[in-house]
Amino acid sequence: MKKVGFIGLGNMGLPMAANLLKAGIEIDAFDISKESLQVAKKLGMNVKDNPDGVLENVDALITMLPSDDAVKDVFIDGDILEKLDRKVLVIESSTISPSLAKTVAEKGVLNEISVLDAPVSGGVKGAELGTLTFIVGGKKSDLEKASFLFDIMGDKTFYAGGPGSGQIAKLCNNMLLAIHMSGTAEVIAMGVNNGLDPETLSEIMRNSSGGNWSLEKYNPFPGVMEGVPASNNYIGGFLNALMLKDLRLAEELSDQSKSDTPMGKLAKKLYEQLNDQGLADLDFSSIQKNYLK
Repeated sequence: MKKVGFIGLGNMGLPMAANLLKAGIEIDAFDISKESLQVAKKLGMNVKDNPDGVLENVDALITMLPSDDAVKDVFIDGDILEKLDRKVLVIESSTISPSLAKTVAEKGVLNEISVLDAPVSGGVKGAELGTLTFIVGGKKSDLEKASFLFDIMGDKTFYAGGPGSGQIAKLCNNMLLAIHMSGTAEVIAMGVNNGLDPETLSEIMRNSSGGNWSLEKYNPFPGVMEGVPASNNYIGGFLNALMLKDLRLAEELSDQSKSDTPMGKLAKKLYEQLNDQGLADLDFSSIQKNYLK
């Protein structure tokens, strides 16, 4: 693939597109943020004034958008699938409801366009380093076509199943992420409140049965780990507003399937409290703030 259209240049989308650009792929890019477009232009991308501008002569279209409504604007109301050449492979990497992912895929079928739902895990750092994990739903043959792009932007790709499956797996993952981040933050604070050093306690738990990704890669306690939002006043990263959005989607999924998820519901309540406190634009590890004295 020589040319890719990219819609959505936020904290995740911009570094993903930048990695494709570094690999020698021409990028036509659009975002509603003029600041993001200015950065994209400086990097060497061809910036466009509207979503339709990224559709011409591309081999693939990648979208990384913040919500169901944004995806609907592009694929349902914007009629992009009707305007694309049939050879174009669509990779929808936003985290959205599985039902919407299926609707977009069905609309793709009607227009003879291949669509993959391919949400990612790994956070902003993973996007910057090109080490994301792609969780893919759709046709396996389309996944094989997209593997070249996934290998540039990430280091792991999993096939979850048919359309919408990538989103189901991603929502399960993010519910668990919220649960273990919440638990990690409260137990580190409990240890510190009882006289332990947070770095020492984190290292002990990381190498014991309490070990998890939050301790390993994304410690929420300030000053324990370099290069994570907790050591930068919780600026950047995966925002509390987005985590709450994903937890609400996960709750909808659990309700639809009559699955019992008490810890997921508690995690949603905790992140609702964070957002209500005016912390929506901080990284989700800022849940640590609730336990600091």
